[in-house]
Amino acid sequence: MCLAGVNFLITQFLALILASAFRSYLHPSKVSASTRHAIGLVIGLFFGYFCFGQQAIHIAGLPAVCYVVIRTQNPQIVQRLVMVVALFYLSCIHLHRQYYDYGSYSLDITGPLMIITQKVTSLAFSIHDGFTREMKDLTQSQQQHAIRKLPSPLEFFSYTLHFQGLMAGPLVFYKDYIDFIEGCHIMKQTSANAKYDIEKKIVHEPSPVKAVVKKVIASLVCALIFVKFATIYPIKTMKGAKKPSRHARMLNPANKLFPFADDGFIASSGFFYSLWYMMMATTAVRFKYYFAWLMADAICNNSGLGFNGYDERDGVTPRWDMLSNIQVLEFEFGTNFRNCINAWNAGTNRWLRMVVFERVPKRYGTVLTFSLSALWHGFYPGYYMTFATGALIVMAARIARKLFRPAFQGSAGSRVFYDVLTCLLTRVFMGYATFPFVLLEFKASLRMYLNVFMCLHLVALITVFILSKYVPRGEGNRQSASARSRTKLKADTDEPTANVGSRRTDESEGRSLLKPIGATIPVQAMESANGSGGMRFRGAENGRRSDPSSVDCSQQQQVVHDIVDPFCLTTSITTTINGNHKKTDDFLSEEDNNNSATTITTTSNTFSSATSTANGKSGSKLTRERIKEKLEQETRNIEDFIDKTVTGFVELKDDLMRMPDETNGGLYIPRKAHGGLPGGLLAGMNGNGNAADGNSNIHTGNNGNATTTTSSSNAFLKKEIDALNAAVQQANVLPA
Repeated sequence: MCLAGVNFLITQFLALILASAFRSYLHPSKVSASTRHAIGLVIGLFFGYFCFGQQAIHIAGLPAVCYVVIRTQNPQIVQRLVMVVALFYLSCIHLHRQYYDYGSYSLDITGPLMIITQKVTSLAFSIHDGFTREMKDLTQSQQQHAIRKLPSPLEFFSYTLHFQGLMAGPLVFYKDYIDFIEGCHIMKQTSANAKYDIEKKIVHEPSPVKAVVKKVIASLVCALIFVKFATIYPIKTMKGAKKPSRHARMLNPANKLFPFADDGFIASSGFFYSLWYMMMATTAVRFKYYFAWLMADAICNNSGLGFNGYDERDGVTPRWDMLSNIQVLEFEFGTNFRNCINAWNAGTNRWLRMVVFERVPKRYGTVLTFSLSALWHGFYPGYYMTFATGALIVMAARIARKLFRPAFQGSAGSRVFYDVLTCLLTRVFMGYATFPFVLLEFKASLRMYLNVFMCLHLVALITVFILSKYVPRGEGNRQSASARSRTKLKADTDEPTANVGSRRTDESEGRSLLKPIGATIPVQAMESANGSGGMRFRGAENGRRSDPSSVDCSQQQQVVHDIVDPFCLTTSITTTINGNHKKTDDFLSEEDNNNSATTITTTSNTFSSATSTANGKSGSKLTRERIKEKLEQETRNIEDFIDKTVTGFVELKDDLMRMPDETNGGLYIPRKAHGGLPGGLLAGMNGNGNAADGNSNIHTGNNGNATTTTSSSNAFLKKEIDALNAAVQQANVLPA
């Protein structure tokens, strides 16, 4: 092992110890965020210099150049400029290493630079999303990572060079790192879990010790496996160190087919042994990465970074997998190429999805993603051979799954057989595709491929260009898809109302949609004469999809939860009856709802007429467009109403927070009109239960004193005050 490798091990174990001290003695409740930033940065710079000496100047140079670009360039184009600058800098270092130390497996500065490149580019894209794009135009992940404030120099360099993830990652996005430094990550992840009691004023920070011990033990086991099997199946053997004897050349028919394949391994190995050796050699090398990634994940967890809420099954078991880079069992026993790729180097997968896959046309997504990944890794020919082969195999695997999988779904036994068979085939294909990645050289990799007659390349090409024509694409598939969609919609509407505001994943399009589960939405399917399904439309806020079809709007009743907030203890409901929208509240009585409701009158007659026209002329595209426009207009009207209502709640909260002491504990509400609030919410009550300010719902006498309101309104106001206090109160997080 080289000196850099020894230094790497020393820094990783030292970082594991320092991470515990960082979590305990530099907890956010004890020191400021600036102190945590500065100490993490200093330790990271020390580790970089200890491992790489003078080369460590590059781990500071790359982020420094990118920070200048971020601070000086327009957010409209900053993400592209940072991507170009970072990849150019990294590519120069890759080419320098390749020129002076070709084919070396030693540890060098390119590893940390690759991690820094991921951080600065993801930060630039987050800045672009936060400064230049509307929230409704962003995906769920882009909304979570969007940034609307440029980082300070201390924040930026602490993020790119913090000691927990400098040497081997994993990638952490900027917003998650800032939440960790400022100490709000525990409350943020806890509140995201619906089964955990978020109303507690004190939240105990879960201890990561159990997760850290498991990951450290697993990393040491992986290191032992690598040391054992790397000597039995060394990857350099496939390069060929000695030439075969004349007798071996005569016995091996491969030499007659490929005269240039003259090294000893190829001359003495047959077809099946070559495939076996590819699989075993690459498996042994993978355990080296398992060791590094599991240890890096344990370091982050030991410092408190990587908490991902609680297990959904019981709501109390903490999860420390937010930054996990590898799922060993999922990768080694994956039943298809896609699952294995998702389990491998998950941080890089998240980065590639964020900066490429979600931002390019879908038909180019796979090719461009593999291309960027190869460029990020370097310029060895083996990298490009692996990614080209991998892209081909992924496309072939999708077609083969559609073609062959249905035949094995008849019984439980056949499904198990299918899973075992695909698991074994995935092992073979994985070794076949990835051995050039670790072999690095083009000629040696080509020799190995030719020794097995490029067999799996041929299988993939036949699948893509020939067998793909036999994949069923008929009316039956569209009908079955439509039936599944209706079944799924019915199942969603039958879920309990306790799940209001929960998120589901739209499997057909890969997007996360915010859907109010508790809504009762009667939807009738429309099958037009030409066999096409109903129209699909999407609201600007929640992205709901529906099938307007031939539903008579005069008879349709729709109940939709408008305000969905995990911290809001009251839920407003909009009811649509005969084209009119009526807003009610869960905590108000029926009388108060009638008094305080705001009615939005809609053009129901015109809408019903347009719907009837669509039913009569289902083939008219123009009529459908008119219906769609009217539906979108109705959606915008409802959204405007919701915005006004929410604004009224915020103003009410501000008024309550400014309540003077002379009211003796009574409720003070100024005379300023709140246009967004229903009338019942403006009734200010003093300590004796009399109205302090009048409005349309409170009748005053000659002396100007208001009469008392109903007890239900008084109870509602008290509950609303408690809810607002609970929402704005700062939660205290106790360290583990």
